[in-house]
Amino acid sequence: MSNLLVKYQQQFSKLFDFNPAKEQLLRMDFTAANTALKEELFTDTEKFSAYIQERLAAAGAAFGIGGYLEQRDLYARSALFGGTEPRRLHLGIDIWGKAGTKVYAPLGGIVHSVGYHEQKGDYGGTIILQHQFDAYVFYTLYGHVSIRDTQVLQERAFISQGELLAHFGAPVENGHWPPHLHFQVIEDLQGHRGDYPGVCRVSEKDKYADNCPDPDIILQLMQYAK
Repeated sequence: MSNLLVKYQQQFSKLFDFNPAKEQLLRMDFTAANTALKEELFTDTEKFSAYIQERLAAAGAAFGIGGYLEQRDLYARSALFGGTEPRRLHLGIDIWGKAGTKVYAPLGGIVHSVGYHEQKGDYGGTIILQHQFDAYVFYTLYGHVSIRDTQVLQERAFISQGELLAHFGAPVENGHWPPHLHFQVIEDLQGHRGDYPGVCRVSEKDKYADNCPDPDIILQLMQYAK
């Protein structure tokens, strides 16, 4: 699927309002290499949110970005990711910013499904769009968005490229995370509706990476992250 996305790469539009010629984009690291991200910080949503905003302010950046196939111990903050082998490998790209940030559809499609997952650590408001290129169907997932955005969308409704789709949700509605957007590309939804794993076990990396290619093929933003 990656080759198909590369073929149409120049046709994709913005996901959010960011001008690389004038603005900074902060590359954020949530692996164990980030020693500042201690358990007492990431388990407290208010402190975690403050940490994100402080990092952005210090860098003079309105947004942070990163996370594809990043192994994150911070998922220990929620029982949702537990088990004999806990889920720790992130399958999308996160855009960190402020609640209410506008999210646009970087490519046209139809609303496949929406969902609301309120458990701590989950997506909160979730939108999945279905797309088709060269008779090939695939999906994009937008997690941690405002509940209201999920309520006004009708399944099978057409969404134009560049259309305002959603807004970053506040912690109370986004799974109790600092405000951000989880953007993920999915080849096969495997029967899911309004949901799809955004984090997998490290032992499942190859399987999920094959089904969820690098979202930056669409976004083309990591080249600007510093």
